[in-house]
Amino acid sequence: MADFQAIQVRHEQQVTTITLNRPEARNAVNDDMREELLAVLTDARTNLDVRAVVLTGAGKGFCTGADLSRRGSGPTGPGAAREMLRTRSQRLIRAVWELEKPVIAAVNGVAAGLGAHLAFACDLVIAAAESRFIEVFVRRGIAVDAAGAYLLPRLIGLAKAKELVFFGDDLAADDAQRIGLVNKVVPGDQLQAVAAEWALRLASGPTYALGMSKRLLNRSLDVDMETALDEEAMVQSLVTQSEDTKEGMLAFMEKRTPAFKGR
Repeated sequence: MADFQAIQVRHEQQVTTITLNRPEARNAVNDDMREELLAVLTDARTNLDVRAVVLTGAGKGFCTGADLSRRGSGPTGPGAAREMLRTRSQRLIRAVWELEKPVIAAVNGVAAGLGAHLAFACDLVIAAAESRFIEVFVRRGIAVDAAGAYLLPRLIGLAKAKELVFFGDDLAADDAQRIGLVNKVVPGDQLQAVAAEWALRLASGPTYALGMSKRLLNRSLDVDMETALDEEAMVQSLVTQSEDTKEGMLAFMEKRTPAFKGR
């Protein structure tokens, strides 16, 4: 793995674990962190040895959003904010959302703004009991961004999304699980172990099939039924040609556990 300044990357047993590593800034996303995350996620797209990804934070927090200490840097003038969003936070959220491999967020503390949406863009969210999620935008006098208006209604419905965005109140981990933003809440000292257990299970699965299922599920609320069924049939025609499908079918006939290779 390359040397990084703002993240740490570990790869073991076909699981890539990415740790946001700016604890002194509560893991706020600066330019270095964003570009390093994008580099790792881009590699994961085509690296056959990466079959699951875990995203977590160093220190006491997951990610408090975009680093505002350098606010004002970058493009200026009409359309500047639009260009910054497209090339910064939106690129990062899309890289997680569109990665055709399972991604787990192991949320170890506060996840606010972009940090919350980075977790929600993951496929599964495991949160430490002391974690909090905050739609912090209203506190700064700005509209929701970083794909929040896309992600939240799909995860929890429009009314609840508006409540979180309009008030910007802290949302405890247990409450986040209750409304469907979090899959599992665990004691803080068990977070990494549980995330690793889930990741290893996913990494031993049929990676290509999982990735295609992710694609179908992510698109399901954006297309009509005719398009969804057509894409399902097309995807299945591709997946059934894979080595893992052949192994899965053979294992079923032989009454044994399949040994998937991720291809």
